[in-house]
Amino acid sequence: MDPTVTHAQAVREPRQDRSRATRQRLLEAAVDCLSTLGWGRTTVAVVAERAGVSRGAAQHHFRTREELVTAAVEYGTEVRLRQVREHLNALAGRRLPTLDVLTMLAEMYTSPLFRAALQLWVAASSDEQLRAQVVPLEARVGRAAHRLTVEALGADESMPGVREAVQGTLDLVRGLGLADLLTDDSARRSRLLRQWASTLDLVLRDPTA
Repeated sequence: MDPTVTHAQAVREPRQDRSRATRQRLLEAAVDCLSTLGWGRTTVAVVAERAGVSRGAAQHHFRTREELVTAAVEYGTEVRLRQVREHLNALAGRRLPTLDVLTMLAEMYTSPLFRAALQLWVAASSDEQLRAQVVPLEARVGRAAHRLTVEALGADESMPGVREAVQGTLDLVRGLGLADLLTDDSARRSRLLRQWASTLDLVLRDPTA
């Protein structure tokens, strides 16, 4: 052991590690519960059971269901956006074909995370206190998704119509995510993404090039 580390520090650090691990399990379990069970059946007790921790341990981290599920959706979104960014960074400056970018975005909006977020949005639409937590979260997520889409497409938003095209792209993939909730919409989604990729390439093209 490092002689500069006190016994108290040595004890505290494993506890902190366990606490972080417990919190992460709760967040991941909450996303899973929301996406499969829905808002009404996603309680702190159910999430704690799925995470393999006691209800008391869950409430040590999150006092209410609202705190838990909002944090879970934020955590899941941060993880997914980070994964996409890491994928883009691994390309070493090479730009993905537009269709590949759209497919990547569509995968985000047809994932269990999107289903979980949708449950949260619907609940927040009729719950003022929950809405107060969800609205700023959605604003942050929306800005992050927009920045990432601009980067992935190599879009120049100073060109007329480009910013609106990026916003329209995000609206499109969210809508396709909704269409996939009840039935498998993958075939129609693939056709629409191919068409939109061709349209988007025309909008993003630099007319001086």
